[in-house]
Amino acid sequence: MDTDTPWTLYLAPGTCAQAVHIALCEAAVPLRLIKLNLAGGQQHTPEYLALNPLGRVPALVTSQGTLVETPALLAFVAQSCPAARLGPVDDAFAWARVQAFNSYLASTVHVAHAHKHRGVRWSDDPASWEAMKAKVGANMREAFALIGRDWWQGPWVFGEQYTVADPYLYTIGEWLEGDGVDTAAFPWLLEHRERMRARPAVQQARATLEALA
Repeated sequence: MDTDTPWTLYLAPGTCAQAVHIALCEAAVPLRLIKLNLAGGQQHTPEYLALNPLGRVPALVTSQGTLVETPALLAFVAQSCPAARLGPVDDAFAWARVQAFNSYLASTVHVAHAHKHRGVRWSDDPASWEAMKAKVGANMREAFALIGRDWWQGPWVFGEQYTVADPYLYTIGEWLEGDGVDTAAFPWLLEHRERMRARPAVQQARATLEALA
């Protein structure tokens, strides 16, 4: 890992960029943060699109170049900072399971959540957007029921070892109440949430983001 030049993380409150921010704090990576105003459209400016054509967060600028997409960034942090022990990077099968979990969060769970506000991505008919919104709670509830049944080991996602799957689960899990999901049905998730909030890296990530203008 090149520590001479701090990495730069582009992020915004309430987004999955929080997972990457937490992982970087866990790894004690020298870091510069740039907070984008998504409501103001800052992610669509020519300057940012030149950096990240997707027009989303997170984006991580390193000495090797810019990386995007949360699962890729989490894997990069874990593999670049092995001393932080953020994943079983030396065990191909175990590492693939972490990747599979994070891919599920990105490709299925996050997409289900996005139907609440971003129906325009999937339909040009405004009448269909309300139907998409109405389905969000049920889809998110079903996804977390599956996670609790088929993935969750405890006390962390993959048992005793904390991995980059944990900040990702924590971040998306914080959206559930806003999606209309009764999280009392998932006591394991609420316990995980409190365990995450007690971690210094989580507290550091929240404090540094709030301190940004």
